[in-house]
Amino acid sequence: MEDQVRELVTLGKEQFARGDYSLAAGTLEQVVARGQGYPDVHHTLGCIYHEQGEFEAAERAFSRALQLNPGYVEAALNLAIVCNDLGQYERAQEVYARALAQAEESPPEALGAPPLDSYTKGKLANLHAAVGDGYASVKRPGEAAGEYRRALTLCPGFVDLRLKLANALRDSGQTAEALAEYRSAAGSAPDYLPARVALGAALLASGKVDEARREWEVVLQHDPAHRTASMYLKLAKATGKLPPGSVPPMREGR
Repeated sequence: MEDQVRELVTLGKEQFARGDYSLAAGTLEQVVARGQGYPDVHHTLGCIYHEQGEFEAAERAFSRALQLNPGYVEAALNLAIVCNDLGQYERAQEVYARALAQAEESPPEALGAPPLDSYTKGKLANLHAAVGDGYASVKRPGEAAGEYRRALTLCPGFVDLRLKLANALRDSGQTAEALAEYRSAAGSAPDYLPARVALGAALLASGKVDEARREWEVVLQHDPAHRTASMYLKLAKATGKLPPGSVPPMREGR
């Protein structure tokens, strides 16, 4: 019996790693049905349910993983994400705070939890970004920048978050830091046009008119119908400056 359960666990995890979520769920649910209390099995099921949009089932699975292993940091982090998806914002913050406190007290590896995978990092980055958006919406750019930095620590390749960080830094008066982030965003994703448009605006605000024009010209080479870049280029050529606070809206996401 024990050997059969172990084989099912191994098979289910292999199916999950391949992205065969329905098969993996069926296999691991057999393990649960046999009354086996494996925290990692419940955690994996939670990830599958969340990926399939079954948030309530995911919440139950992550909660069960934590019942079996209260120190399972990754399960706690994923539970916080699911609570946020379910609109349980206060609970999400409480679970997240406990998970961070637990992580500081004991490294995840010491508690038997594996390192965060890219899927979980992306979800956590988006959670930080959502908090940052909240701060930005109530005119708290400094706090917003802090959340965007936390998100980028997890997923440095999320160029739209780097652009949000640059905007928050600009709004908090950190002009040089903002310009550096705009450059980083445009440099890491040359075809991401919102970053180039925003970089042009930041360059012009810093008095670098020729550099700003070059950025918008590159945008128009990629998209000759880009109305924002065209408007900014005309304004820059005519006046050498932009209206205060002019920042192009982000029209493209990850």
